[in-house]
Amino acid sequence: MLSVGIVALVMALGVLFIAVLIKNVVQHDLINKINPGRQDYSRYLHNLNSQQISLLLDRMGKKQHLGVIALAMLSLVSFPSHAQSSQPTADSLLSQGGILITIVLISIPVLAGAIFLFIKITDTLNRYRNQQRVAEAGRVAVYLGGIEGEDLAETLQRRKDALDFVLSHNELSGALTANDHKGLINNVEHEASLPFVARKRKAHVRPKVDPQLSRLVTWFIITATFWLVFGTTVGEYIGIKFVAPDADQFSWLSFGRLRPVHTNAVFWGWASLAMLGLGNYVVPRVSNTKLFSIKLGWYTLILINTAVVLGTLSLMAGINNGGGEYREYIWPVMLLFGIGLLLTLINYFKTVASRTTKEIYISNWYIVSSVIFGIVIAVVAYVPVWQNGLGETIIQGYYMHQGVGMWFMLFTLGIVYYFLPQQLNKPIYSYSLGILAFWTQILFYTLIGTHHFVFSAIPWWLQTVAIVGSVGMIIPVVAGTTNFLLTFKGAWYKITDSYTLPFFLTGILFYFTGSLQGTAEAFRSTNLLWHFTDFTVAHSHLTMYGIICFLLWAGIYALMPRITGQEPPQITVGAHFWLALIGLLFYTIPLMYGSTMRGLMWMEAKPFIDSVSFMAPFWLWRAIGGSLMWLSHLFFAYNLYRMMVSPGTVDIKETAFEKLKSIDHVS
Repeated sequence: MLSVGIVALVMALGVLFIAVLIKNVVQHDLINKINPGRQDYSRYLHNLNSQQISLLLDRMGKKQHLGVIALAMLSLVSFPSHAQSSQPTADSLLSQGGILITIVLISIPVLAGAIFLFIKITDTLNRYRNQQRVAEAGRVAVYLGGIEGEDLAETLQRRKDALDFVLSHNELSGALTANDHKGLINNVEHEASLPFVARKRKAHVRPKVDPQLSRLVTWFIITATFWLVFGTTVGEYIGIKFVAPDADQFSWLSFGRLRPVHTNAVFWGWASLAMLGLGNYVVPRVSNTKLFSIKLGWYTLILINTAVVLGTLSLMAGINNGGGEYREYIWPVMLLFGIGLLLTLINYFKTVASRTTKEIYISNWYIVSSVIFGIVIAVVAYVPVWQNGLGETIIQGYYMHQGVGMWFMLFTLGIVYYFLPQQLNKPIYSYSLGILAFWTQILFYTLIGTHHFVFSAIPWWLQTVAIVGSVGMIIPVVAGTTNFLLTFKGAWYKITDSYTLPFFLTGILFYFTGSLQGTAEAFRSTNLLWHFTDFTVAHSHLTMYGIICFLLWAGIYALMPRITGQEPPQITVGAHFWLALIGLLFYTIPLMYGSTMRGLMWMEAKPFIDSVSFMAPFWLWRAIGGSLMWLSHLFFAYNLYRMMVSPGTVDIKETAFEKLKSIDHVS
């Protein structure tokens, strides 16, 4: 019943908020209708800027007679204002997990519908209120156009001088008494930021990006965000099923079908599309040229989205590739994805080939290489020549780990090598460290796939090679982390003024800890303890979520304001960051602890069911952490919406002066 109460509370708050908005709108209308000629617009003179005052003084300078209005205005500071203010028993049913989950599932679309209705009503009221503001701006323009008088002109000139005043930076050494005749604190009540949110530095104005490229990148990010919300909603549901396994009785909602829906949607839908969208901006940017073909980018977008849609429907219908983790899509579906990567490779190659710079920046090394590896990985995993017996097991290990390390990780690191120096406004610390990390990752990461099959029937030497390769991964991880952190050197203070740098820093720290955790898991002793427990689930989320997602979010928050000119609300960006980070920690830390204990129970030959019962509270923490992560994605989707759509609030003063200019032009 808690979910029902939450829905009711949200709807009640929404209705109350809308009622207040409607009351203000109606009250404003009544005031204008009852006293259409008695509104006092002099209050707008309090906060005119210097340019607006200049325009007003120019108008007044053209008039030679005194008006009645000027006699009533003795001082700018004391302008008067007369504006008006605005069958089974209920207990037995509710004790069943399935009933509770059903109520929750029903509550979700109801709540979503209520929120959607609330947004639509609010938008309608805002549009109507903007119409009121435009009308009031017209009346203000008429009022300003009729102002006359030498006393007022003198007062406005004093105000303009105060606004144009520039500090000499030696005020503390003077003997002036504290007063405000310079206008230093005039707007403190109007410009102060929220006291509980630190003001962040906004993106600098940059030359406009090609509109066609902006549209392409934006749609990549939009569709990626859709798959993030969809995929993690599925993940949220299957996480709940750990603590309420009787939630449903439908085959297409079973854990075995939904789990690959979740993983493949976030892999190929969210992360891949987000990477390609950012790559379409970075590759031509560092090549100092245009993207070779916008049309190829659109083809890629359509092919990959089609692949994820068809793959999702196939998996829920029970049509899959059979047992291969992260390659559950059947080959016709994955063929569409592979064609999309091939078109992307052609696009990137042609773009880099037409570059106007002599060198190839390291971002393009990483990004182009990752697309090449992505195509190779897909071909190796789906061509059936070597898919028999142990060969399939070895190929599965290769595919699974290369997908993470040579597609997602390599591409994302290329994005970081562009956006991190850009956000810090300083070059990458060491180009040589970047090259060292690049080549050693290619050398070692391509060897480590079979460390997931230690103690299996595959050759012992191949297992050992995978372990050695896992240890070798210390080199690129340490080199990359050092390079990124030393790039922060001398610029750590910028983190407090930025909402992108905390995402970058978090992703970099998880890159170090999560990657070295993978090295620690590869040894035979630790593999025996952890490998078939939920420790691997925690590790995969620590890397794919903690590294890939946080770095992609950082890139999106860095890029979208430059494309659209719209900043996200800093408070909801903060909510996204902290919910995602805290949720990830709630998800992974209990699972790692509980799985370690579970592995020890197995090694002590305790009954298997005992370990299942032991994990129950840790699975609850998993569901709690997953819920926070899922909620953070809703905030991210909202932030993306705000970065694309202007709030559209009409500035009465600016609109009034625009109308004033049009009046002068007509006259």
